[in-house]
Amino acid sequence: MISRENKRAALHEKLQLLRSITNSPALNKTSIIVDATKYIEELKQKVERLNQDIESSQASSQRNPLPMVTVETLEKGFLINVFVDKSCPGLLVFILEAFEELDLNVQEARVSCTDSFRLQAVGGENEEEGICIDGEVVKQAVLRAINNWSESTEQD
Repeated sequence: MISRENKRAALHEKLQLLRSITNSPALNKTSIIVDATKYIEELKQKVERLNQDIESSQASSQRNPLPMVTVETLEKGFLINVFVDKSCPGLLVFILEAFEELDLNVQEARVSCTDSFRLQAVGGENEEEGICIDGEVVKQAVLRAINNWSESTEQD
């Protein structure tokens, strides 16, 4: 009897965790699972779009050495992706300085600088300032930072 109650409690706990991860307003387990399925499909579509963006960037990088920069507006902040098909020593510093100038707090970031430069960052606006930043402003600031880095490396 206790084992059955423990299993039921564990299942309920896992469903509540799934509900919170997927931001599901549902209360019964069937609806929670349906919402989770929809959430997973949305994530799959995002991954496909990002992979397509990377593929098109890699194809165009042979013709155009410019980096691919995408900025997606999130509920509270931005998802910023930067991809360059070559190693770019020092570029990260320029991009982080651009974030600082915008008063954008980096909440999470992944960077790879080995054979190519990849940056994926989640940045949020500084809530103390109360100033709203547009995604296009963030993208232009990152592109300016890349341009400034490029000019500084040409001078060396």
